[in-house]
Amino acid sequence: QVQLVESGGGLVQAGGSLRLSCAASGSIFSINAMGWYRQAPGKQRELVARITSGGFANYANSVKDRFTISRDNAKNTVYLQMNSLKPEDTAVYYCNEEEGLRIYWGQGTQVTVSS
Repeated sequence: QVQLVESGGGLVQAGGSLRLSCAASGSIFSINAMGWYRQAPGKQRELVARITSGGFANYANSVKDRFTISRDNAKNTVYLQMNSLKPEDTAVYYCNEEEGLRIYWGQGTQVTVSS
């Protein structure tokens, strides 16, 4: 059974940085695309960044040049480095794993950016 466990969220001032981690188990991690999504109160869940098995990354326009997604296949872990954080980045951040047609989600980690 695939399990995803996020960590690294917290409270940070605007302009600060956080690094989120998502540890995966129960899958062939290295061949699956991984993504980070976020959901703010009253809003729909949205894609933040995604990285393919080959390391190709794409980002939401709102986070380009501020966030970086990366993966360590030896550790079955995907990261999201978030710099220059803004209050509008406040949300619950979820990682997901795409295994063929199946999508698995973590439980989420709260990121709060104060102004």
